[in-house]
Amino acid sequence: MRFDILIFETRKLLLLLFTLATPVNSQNDSVYSEARKKKQVPATILIREREHFSHGIMVSVGLSRMGKISVVFVEPGAKVNSEYYCDQVLRQGLFPDIQAKCNRHHWTLQQGGAPSHTARNTIGLNFLHLENVTFIKPDVWLPNSPGLNQVDYAIWGDLEQKVYLRHKFATIEQLKLAIFEEWPNLSQRLINSSIDEWRRRLEKTVEDRGRHLEFDL
Repeated sequence: MRFDILIFETRKLLLLLFTLATPVNSQNDSVYSEARKKKQVPATILIREREHFSHGIMVSVGLSRMGKISVVFVEPGAKVNSEYYCDQVLRQGLFPDIQAKCNRHHWTLQQGGAPSHTARNTIGLNFLHLENVTFIKPDVWLPNSPGLNQVDYAIWGDLEQKVYLRHKFATIEQLKLAIFEEWPNLSQRLINSSIDEWRRRLEKTVEDRGRHLEFDL
């Protein structure tokens, strides 16, 4: 794998999923009891499990050293294909705010690996080229690589913790308000630190010939 791209300002766009039910990691939670069956354990000490079909909302975010981009919510029930992603998420959602923050400064678009991000309509001689956007092409990027994704390895957990620990919500609109309130509170220092960490991760990945790695932060 070879990287010939020098990125001075990275901006990460990713779709995040927030659900009304609080996320639960069963591998990190244990209940100790002498009971042999779950029904014999007092309900007051049982860990509340997440609903399997909890309603949720998809959120698209952008970040860079120049600041955060206002969150964009995907319409409930929308099929996030290339057409929707390009028109609703990018052209009408994120790009106006990106252009306002960057002004005449050069910036490079780093996307995730979702089908809508890598579709020919998105990265071919169509949308991004017509919008005159510089972007990292899929053939120089590892698919399914959260360890190289600033949002995954740094931002997502911090935002999720703020939303679920500081707010109570029972509806999608209340969840949106919680995300709107906490996104501006996300530390720019944390964002800058995650971008600084990104280069080390890239170099380590190249050194190990593109293998998926576990990183010690």
